Amino acid sequence: MSPSRYGGYLGLVGLIVLVGFIVRTVFVSPLDPSGIAPGHKLPAFATPLARGSLSGDADIATHANDGEAGKVPACAERGAQILNVCQLYEQGPLVLALFVDSGSCTRILDSMQALAAQFPSVRFAAVAIRGSRKQVRALMRTQHLTLPIGLDPEGAVAVLYKVFTCPQVNFAYRGGVVQSKALLGNASATSLRARVRALLAATRAREVKERPA
Repeated sequence: MSPSRYGGYLGLVGLIVLVGFIVRTVFVSPLDPSGIAPGHKLPAFATPLARGSLSGDADIATHANDGEAGKVPACAERGAQILNVCQLYEQGPLVLALFVDSGSCTRILDSMQALAAQFPSVRFAAVAIRGSRKQVRALMRTQHLTLPIGLDPEGAVAVLYKVFTCPQVNFAYRGGVVQSKALLGNASATSLRARVRALLAATRAREVKERPA
């Protein structure tokens, strides 16, 4: 992690999420920016965990000395105070939510936490877009959340993941390849559970197909 590098993203990310939310919920536009396309790999990032004391921006570097993205490749940034998406998807299928820590966007986190107990082979995590540690910790206390939540204070991860709707929930196989289109907006617990079951079923089918004869 390093000092602020993404000040220019602040207004952009806020505007993108706000406009996207208004378009979808008020005007019911067919516009459907749905994040990372299925079959593509989740972009690498590492962020400070809200529960930790590490500060700084998200690292989104793909190689060493990657300019403003970071000096160290994001996948190499590991530690007890870091949320590293590469480390998460190495451990199993991943459900990753990107959210703004205000309004109704945070309701999805309750459902994710409940599902994490029901589906232990799946990794569940979230990233707070432009969230302060104090605000996110207060949210975690209020909602009794224990799932790992990273901080994206300058919006670098939100831009990387093309976040237009809050929340954006991503589903990826072990290894990080996106399994299906992101779930956008406040889905019901039933809908989210169905998507997690679909992810597991697709993961099993994929592993059988890839198993040596």
